[in-house]
Amino acid sequence: MSKTLNKENIETLLKNISIQGKTGNIIETGIIKEIKTKSDIFGKKIEIDAIIDSPAVHVRKKLEDDIMEALSQDYGDIDTKINVKVVIPESEKEKPLKKIKNIIAVASGKGGVGKSTVTTNLATTLANMGFMVGILDTDVYGPSVPLMFGTQSERPRAIKKGEKTMIIPIEAHSVKNMSIGYFARPDQAVIWRGSMANSAINQMVFDTDWGELDFMLIDLPPGTGDIQLSVMQTLPVTGAVVVTTPQNVAVADVRKSIDMFKNPTINVPILGIIENMSYFTPEECPDNKYYIFGQDGGKYLAKDLGVTFLGEIPLVQSLRESGDFGRPAALQENSPIKKAFEQITKNVVEETVKRNKNLPPTEKIKITDQAGCSVK
Repeated sequence: MSKTLNKENIETLLKNISIQGKTGNIIETGIIKEIKTKSDIFGKKIEIDAIIDSPAVHVRKKLEDDIMEALSQDYGDIDTKINVKVVIPESEKEKPLKKIKNIIAVASGKGGVGKSTVTTNLATTLANMGFMVGILDTDVYGPSVPLMFGTQSERPRAIKKGEKTMIIPIEAHSVKNMSIGYFARPDQAVIWRGSMANSAINQMVFDTDWGELDFMLIDLPPGTGDIQLSVMQTLPVTGAVVVTTPQNVAVADVRKSIDMFKNPTINVPILGIIENMSYFTPEECPDNKYYIFGQDGGKYLAKDLGVTFLGEIPLVQSLRESGDFGRPAALQENSPIKKAFEQITKNVVEETVKRNKNLPPTEKIKITDQAGCSVK
């Protein structure tokens, strides 16, 4: 074991470590930014700061493991802290986005309003209209898109493009989609802190070969938390569609979601509100409408906030069944659900065209904390 604990000796050990795809070791390539050592009555300590340009969790984990192994060979079981920060070069960030014309966030203030159902059916209808469409499922802790497309048993494959390995998205009903659900068992809980979830989302954005898309729909998790902010820091969102149900508790939470998008530091245009589960019409009484969850809550909210009401979706058993069996209800010929989504989708396209005509392109946001300091 080395007798001296200092920066020079540690650098010598780390020169035996490299990252796949990089020429040179982690010292020569500047991946290691700082090495700090400390010896006191409590023992010896090492702290290492590193920066990598890949959001892949396995890349960071391998780097940490390799460093720990190298240090243990010379210093044994020593108190070591490794800080790995992901910084993706701006040039690399733009590459997968240049071929995507419109990025639309589909959000909800609360869970259980059918946001993922709306996302998959909206995407399917757009594809049926001839658009090139993709879905990015960012609901890391409760991914629904694989189930709703019937692709939960599939696994994305990887291809080599130049020096970079890219993931091929799963395609169903002419819609490309990527979800953390393809990398975990259906019964497996994703137990991650926010930073790990955000790294996974970055990887699905930048390491997926999306190709050319007219629309990318982002299925956001419910609420106004860390993942929503991370997505808007990562992607230039064209506009947001907010899903609600008619009852007051859902409408109240939607107000918070819209307030998030309208916040001056975020400033993502609201394309409109979609009301799901608007009314129930039994098959034996096709002319009757029963407003089980209240009436026109979404319409009144849209009018109150000065945003477009994009349409309402009836509460139909086939909509639930289609999601469970992996075939979007919008594919059902001559059904009320298909007609509803066709009209809503036309309205979304019209609002997107208006937004692009009247407003400048959205830029990725810089989130500020309560003190007004920029958070990178």
